Amino acid sequence: MKISFSSEDEQFREEIASWLKENLTGEFEQLRHRGGPGDEHMFPEERKVWEQHMAKAGWTCPGWPEEYGGRGLSINQQVIFHEEYARVGGPGHMGHIGEGLAGPTIIAFGTEEQKKRFLPGIVDGTEYWCQGYSEPSAGSDLANVKTKAVLDEASGKWRINGQKVWTSLAHESDWCFVIARTEPGSQGHKGLSFLLVSMDQPNIEVRPIEQLTGTSEFNEVFFDDAVTDAANIVGKPGDGWKIAMALLGFERGVSTLGQQMHFQNELDEVINISKENGAAEDPAIRQRIADAWMGLRIMRYNSLRMLSGPQGGSLQKEAMIYKLYWATWHSDLGKLAMDVRGADSEVLPEGPYELDRLQSMYLFTRSDTIYGGTNEIQRNIIAERALGMPKEPKGR
Repeated sequence: MKISFSSEDEQFREEIASWLKENLTGEFEQLRHRGGPGDEHMFPEERKVWEQHMAKAGWTCPGWPEEYGGRGLSINQQVIFHEEYARVGGPGHMGHIGEGLAGPTIIAFGTEEQKKRFLPGIVDGTEYWCQGYSEPSAGSDLANVKTKAVLDEASGKWRINGQKVWTSLAHESDWCFVIARTEPGSQGHKGLSFLLVSMDQPNIEVRPIEQLTGTSEFNEVFFDDAVTDAANIVGKPGDGWKIAMALLGFERGVSTLGQQMHFQNELDEVINISKENGAAEDPAIRQRIADAWMGLRIMRYNSLRMLSGPQGGSLQKEAMIYKLYWATWHSDLGKLAMDVRGADSEVLPEGPYELDRLQSMYLFTRSDTIYGGTNEIQRNIIAERALGMPKEPKGR
C-alpha cells in the first residue's frame, strides 16, 4: 500500500508540527528524545506534566472517537501525528499503555459505565496504566496464566491472588488490566477474564527489577487478596483470552509509524557518528548501514499495509510478522551502533554506571527479541495462524 496525503492532511501536518515546535520548549526542552524504550526511567513526573499540557490542547488520544475525548483523526492523520511527534523528538508517552492499549480495548469491549469511568483520566493524562499479562511461568506462553480471581458475592468484589512480571511502569501507574483465571480447574485459553484493578491498595506489592542498563522501569507485581469491583470486568467471565488478543491487535496499529521514526532518529545518529569518526569508510559498515536503511523502509511499507485493513483489534497476517521483524532489525541496529563507535562504545561517560543513549539503546535491544513474545514464539504464531500450518507434523 502507498499512502498519499491530501491537501487537508498536509495542512494537519503543518498544524501539529507547528504546535510541537512552539510547545516542546522551555521546561519541556529537556524532554526531547527522552523516555523511549531503555530510557523510560527518565523524567517521569516531567513527562506526565507534558502529557497534561498536551491534553489541554486536545493532543492526547487523537485517534479516539470524539465522543470519548479524542479528535477522531483519520488513519492518514494519525500516521502524520505519530511521525511528526517522533520527528521533533517528542518524549516517550507515560500514558501510552492507557492510550494505545487499555483505552481502545475499553472502547471496543467495555460497558458505558466503564467508558465514563476510565476514559477521561486517560485523555486528561491524570490516570496511568500498566499491563498485567506476563507471569514467571507465563511469558510468551501467556495461556499458562496462574493468577486467580474469585468473585466474592458478599462484598461484590473480585479477589485476586498471583504474580505478574516484567510489568512496565507499574510503579508509576494508577491502574492495571489483569488477565486472571476465574474458572477453577480451567486450562489454556479457557476460563480467563480481563479485570481492571486499582494499583492504589495495600494488597498489591510492586518490586523493581534492575536490568542491564542499571535502571528499573519494569517490575514484579504481587497480588495478595487484591480487590476490584465486580463491575470492573471487561466482557464476560471467560472472555479474557479474546479480549487480550484484541488488545495486542491495537498494539500493532498507527503508533508503529511513530516507533519507526524513533528508529530513524537512532539510525541518523549512527550515520552521523560514522561520518565523524571515519567508520563510514569501512565497506562492511557502509553495507550494514544500507541494510538498516532498507530494513526500515520495508518496516514502513508493511505497517502501511497493516493499516490498510480493518482497525477493530483483529490481528491481521501483516501484523503477525511485525514484532519479529522490528525486534530483529533493532537488535542489529544496536550492534551496528557499537561497532560504528568502536572502542568508545566501551567507555562510560560518567561513573559508576552512567550510560549514554546509544549504549543504553544497545543493551536494551538485547531484550527486543524476548519481550512481547520471543522470536521463536512469533515464528510459531506466523506458521500456525498466518500460514495455517498444523501444530504437529502429520504421522507423529
